[in-house]
Amino acid sequence: MAAVNLTPRTNRRLTDSLPQERVAEHRRLLDNRPQGMSLAAPFYTDPTFFSADMDGIFGRHWVFAGSVAEVREPGDYITVDYGPHSIIVLRNDDGGINALHNVCRHRGARVLPEKSGTTGNIVCPYHSWTYTPEGALIHASAPGELDFDPSCYSLKNVHSREVAGLIFVCLADEPPEDFDEVSKLFGPYVAPHDLGRTKVAYQQDLIEEGNWKLVMENNRECYHCDGHPELACSLFPTWGLTDEVVPPHLAEVWQRNLDAELELQQRCERYGLPYEVLEELDTRVAGFRISREPLDGHGESFSASGRRLSKRLLGDLPDFRLGRCSMHLQPNSWFHLLSDHAITFAAFPVAADKTLVRTTWLVPDDAVEGVDYDLDTLTHTWKQTNIQDRAFVELCQRGTASPAYEPGPYMRSEYQVEAFINWYVQRMQEHLA
Repeated sequence: MAAVNLTPRTNRRLTDSLPQERVAEHRRLLDNRPQGMSLAAPFYTDPTFFSADMDGIFGRHWVFAGSVAEVREPGDYITVDYGPHSIIVLRNDDGGINALHNVCRHRGARVLPEKSGTTGNIVCPYHSWTYTPEGALIHASAPGELDFDPSCYSLKNVHSREVAGLIFVCLADEPPEDFDEVSKLFGPYVAPHDLGRTKVAYQQDLIEEGNWKLVMENNRECYHCDGHPELACSLFPTWGLTDEVVPPHLAEVWQRNLDAELELQQRCERYGLPYEVLEELDTRVAGFRISREPLDGHGESFSASGRRLSKRLLGDLPDFRLGRCSMHLQPNSWFHLLSDHAITFAAFPVAADKTLVRTTWLVPDDAVEGVDYDLDTLTHTWKQTNIQDRAFVELCQRGTASPAYEPGPYMRSEYQVEAFINWYVQRMQEHLA
């Protein structure tokens, strides 16, 4: 059987089928977008702009798909859907990761319709065309009927990377080159949490009736964090502020944050853990931000008191009081890596006004539910926070659809929102040029 790499990866571009006047309008709005202002309404509401996003962002850049804890054993797979795309992420017999388009080469059926599972060879449920885990076609129809070269009908492969237990996929023929360099920067922050020795404690899929960019904008600021009472117990509400913009009513909290930050830095230096802020959100194609930051209260985890939520430490971490390693990656993901558990977040666009937000709680693979952690307590803070964020995003979606909407200014504490939008504008200008 011919090697699967003979199969073309090239996909048709959705943008190519759009009316030229709409593409021209798109370019004009990108070129004329004022710095520090939210986007014009069509970016959040127009299906043609959404199609362009699926080409220019999700069709060209590295997208967080999941963690190795979701595909622990050979044959384990997950399917990841965004826009019109469905991707299979599967662990090989040799322990590697394959990513394939979830489209049968016969008549286009989904070959793996479930969200996750375990498989040997991949068998299409429609007409039983059968593929190896690498995507090579090994069976089609009845013996003697096959009159074409099966090596031309392998599943289309997708670029994939695994970095410190996090899995990324890219649909482009030639992925952005700077991702490997960026992964070397954030990898040492993530590696001590040893995600390869974790398991999924719980996964939540939440549909938000809002454009994916509104989901990401909401995530990139804490200006609204008064609306997160559960999270406010452990996450300092001064996140994103500087000395110049701290309001008087948060002065005491700001000082407590500074004291906790100094103590955390001392612990990190003692244990050899990186903690400095690395931030290139809109100055790279693979925009990112990572740091280690203190938590309020006892500083251990996302609980009402700030105490640990699992009795087991991740990896070989020496201490529970290590705050959170916080990472943002453009375009669709954010992460909280603590000493006792880790949480991954991914936003997968469904339609112009609909986004799936997937949250996954990871615990050490030897942690026992009911003994080392209570599942409801472990997931409580972020379950509530996600529901609250969904409501905020949906408020914004309804507002941007109104004829009265016009772009508004970002506050100084929302600089990461501006960086995300600036990154988006740059990437889309490149795509539509």
